[in-house]
Amino acid sequence: MGAPLRLLPGDSRGAAASFLGLLAIIAITIPILNLAVPASSPLHVSTYATALIGKYLCYAMLALAVDLVWGFCGILSLGHAAFFALGGYAMGMYLMRQIGPRGVYGHAVLPDFMVFLNWQELPWFWYGFNHFPVAVVMMALVPALLALVFGWLAFRSRVTGVYLSIITQALSYALMLAFFRNDMGFGGNNGFTDFKDLLGYDLQRDGTRVVLLVCSAVALGISYLACRAIVASRAGRVVRAIRDAESRTRFLGYRVESFKLWIFVFSAVIAGVAGALYVPQVGIINPSEFAPINSIEVVIWVAVGGRGTLHGAALGAVLVNFTKTYFTGALPEVWLYALGTLFVLVTLFLPRGLMGIVPLRAAALPEPVEAK
Repeated sequence: MGAPLRLLPGDSRGAAASFLGLLAIIAITIPILNLAVPASSPLHVSTYATALIGKYLCYAMLALAVDLVWGFCGILSLGHAAFFALGGYAMGMYLMRQIGPRGVYGHAVLPDFMVFLNWQELPWFWYGFNHFPVAVVMMALVPALLALVFGWLAFRSRVTGVYLSIITQALSYALMLAFFRNDMGFGGNNGFTDFKDLLGYDLQRDGTRVVLLVCSAVALGISYLACRAIVASRAGRVVRAIRDAESRTRFLGYRVESFKLWIFVFSAVIAGVAGALYVPQVGIINPSEFAPINSIEVVIWVAVGGRGTLHGAALGAVLVNFTKTYFTGALPEVWLYALGTLFVLVTLFLPRGLMGIVPLRAAALPEPVEAK
């Protein structure tokens, strides 16, 4: 996937502390400015802005997951939106079961879309989703199982490079087409919406929105620390060696496929959890979340922030999506042109992303060995 990447200052302890400190500031100040500061004050943060920031944090988790497999293992996945969407659907199934008789059709068990389609009973794969612990397990388990099966088949066959990218994109597209079908039992084109509450708390209340934002910040922080621990470990050094010289690493006796598989599965779990936190904050999940263009956008976030820097990928996701929010509101017709221009400029003038502006430090983690 091109020349080997040197590890940037983002891998230093100081940068990690700064990133976690920024998350802590967000998790503390935003709730205070939303709940304690009067709406008439210029310092007040609206509930809409709170939910928007929470959504950005979920996107940052997704970017972190992609950077782990692309920036450090060399696996350019164009299908991580599928894992994100599956985690979101798992959360959506729980939220739909919580609506109960408060739905439009007043059915105590079947969601509204099933009543509308004349379903007579709840499908077997919906059982248990009225219990939050079951839903939490499925949010991580379903993306992990898909990544395990897909990764085992792909890596065992030694599919690499652009071919792997294409089949990950095809996987995401196939899932999107499947979830569009009404007979799949996932709401078809409309997906899931009209959520009422989470664990008994009204999703429209300011306090609930604040808690979801805090949970997103905490989940992002934990995911960042976990990814950083992996990268800094002995296994992480092997993973980087696979990225830079896969054949040489295999020749040295390492089971390259096993290393690729477990890091791919772990990345899918992070993406699934991000999707699960995303859904209650935006209030909807539908098959469009599987769209291949979403996975391509995630790659752009990582490239803009800085591939192989972890926190750079997360910051890139926030920056690009903030820009998208501005342009789609002020100049919606030019957003795609702005995104394309941003990607081209970063590729030409900042090949290491925004984090590449900061000079390299000797204190960074060991550099990968270049392939001969």
